[in-house]
Amino acid sequence: MTMRRRNAMSGLSTSARQRATRWAPAVIVAVGCGVTPVASAAPVSAPDCSDRLAAAMTVLPDESFAVCDDGSWQPVTAPFIPPDRWVSYGDGVLLHGQGRRNPEIMGGPWTGTPLDSSTVCGAEQASVTNDGVGAPVAVVGTAGETLPIEVGPVVFTITLTGDCLWEAADSASSSPW
Repeated sequence: MTMRRRNAMSGLSTSARQRATRWAPAVIVAVGCGVTPVASAAPVSAPDCSDRLAAAMTVLPDESFAVCDDGSWQPVTAPFIPPDRWVSYGDGVLLHGQGRRNPEIMGGPWTGTPLDSSTVCGAEQASVTNDGVGAPVAVVGTAGETLPIEVGPVVFTITLTGDCLWEAADSASSSPW
């Protein structure tokens, strides 16, 4: 790091300095070489909001939440009552469990159902332990078959993968939507 750059960053917070240090070379290269950043690639979009997905929630590419209502994805503002149906797609949706305040998914038995016969459902969850957040534990299903999982009572994060509809075992209860 040059002395000039170090002096320019001296008034910034530690996290701001780290971001500036991490991204400054990439920005220079991108501008200097005319390279298009990978992040500008078109994101995967949520599946169509069909009757099958009614009242299910998902996380959109911009990390906002939406619920399938009347044939379209409607925005939802956090915090919200955790739904008993989630839709995963693309690289998966990251949710916070009961190991955090304002959980987005509740613990208990869930089932992932593929939205088409070639899809494989999966889940990776990390729970809170006495020593902090534990190592993630992953389960992966088989193409076209449902995947039963147990979401732990103190899950910190869970990533649901595959183009799948996830339903809590007791999802017969009425949805807040």
